[in-house]
Amino acid sequence: MIIYVTVAAVTVLLAGFVNNHPATQPYSVTRQQLCNRVCLTAIFAILFSLSAARINVGNDYAKYVEFMHLVNCDSYVPTEIGFNLVVKILYGLSGYENFLLVFAFYAFVTVLFFLLGMYEGSDDFPLTFFLFMALGYYFQTFSTVRYYLALAIALYAMKFVLRRQWGRFFLLVLLGSAFHKSLLVVIPLYFLAFLTWKKWQLALAALFCSTFLFLQDFYLKVVVFLYPTYEDTEYLEGGTSYINILRCIGVLLFAGVVVVLEKRSAGAVGTGENSENKESVIKESIIKENVIKENNLTQDSRFWFYFYLNLGALVLYVFCSFLPIISRIGYYLTVSHILFLPMLLGRIADKRWRKVFRLGVILAAVLYFAMYMSRASDDGVLILPYKSFFFHDMVNILSDMN
Repeated sequence: MIIYVTVAAVTVLLAGFVNNHPATQPYSVTRQQLCNRVCLTAIFAILFSLSAARINVGNDYAKYVEFMHLVNCDSYVPTEIGFNLVVKILYGLSGYENFLLVFAFYAFVTVLFFLLGMYEGSDDFPLTFFLFMALGYYFQTFSTVRYYLALAIALYAMKFVLRRQWGRFFLLVLLGSAFHKSLLVVIPLYFLAFLTWKKWQLALAALFCSTFLFLQDFYLKVVVFLYPTYEDTEYLEGGTSYINILRCIGVLLFAGVVVVLEKRSAGAVGTGENSENKESVIKESIIKENVIKENNLTQDSRFWFYFYLNLGALVLYVFCSFLPIISRIGYYLTVSHILFLPMLLGRIADKRWRKVFRLGVILAAVLYFAMYMSRASDDGVLILPYKSFFFHDMVNILSDMN
């Protein structure tokens, strides 16, 4: 555990020197831009090295090694074409079953997309990166490597939704789905979250969600059709995450509080003593109008996009707990927390309240990190103890025992 805490602390410290909205100068590199490049490169190198050097660390590491062996033997595997091609190419280049190189490839691409998504999409990169580490997203990439590559692509693809660059969004998602087909769900979900919803439309959506309560068999058949390997397995047992439900509720409540504080701050402008002349009245009126426009959070399309992603995740966790893939779908939505929370904090005009809420977010994330690390050696996580190929050998896989 010491190595994980150390890596988290060092990388978060490096992220503190990064400003992802630096002032630029034509035909030159500023000191801040140079600092960003150095720190981001160092962060990437640390995270990539720790992930690429591991062996038999992660809940399904040995299962993936087995899948790679079967792919190399042209046997059937339930993995997507992207995964199979990567294995074929890297094994062919190596001349032997070099599974370490495959895991290194996934570590490289996954960390790269996560960093790009955070750097280009966050209002406050240091805080976003801290949440990324504290909420366990990085350490969870040690397991289900295909899914977390897809999750990293989903985070990066959010910028194309917000920019209305739908062609790039679709192409990126389709490419990512070649490694984990569950990524395809973000096409309808992100599109729905980006829409401007009216009250009657929300009422219809709520009515549709009620069908999950009495059409469970139908939806399970749909899941089996999409994932035939789930049929007659424990994967159809479903389940939900109460911690994620509490996270979603907490974020929604916080968003509401920030909107209220924003309205109070905007309303407080120009309510002081009466001006003695017309020019002063006009100046105060202009200032008030500018403040309202600049700080009107509810007019920001990003706010509603992240808000509806969070609301959608809450609905899924509450009404769709019977679905076996609910956690994976939910993570495509809740990963926006690392972008949404810094955005909300940055829009609190009162510095005192901003510090209070920022401290609250940090303490909650630290508590979550402590809880996550306390079960890091449990079944379903298995990122402890950390083992490196420098000092350990791979255990026998199923094919070796037959």
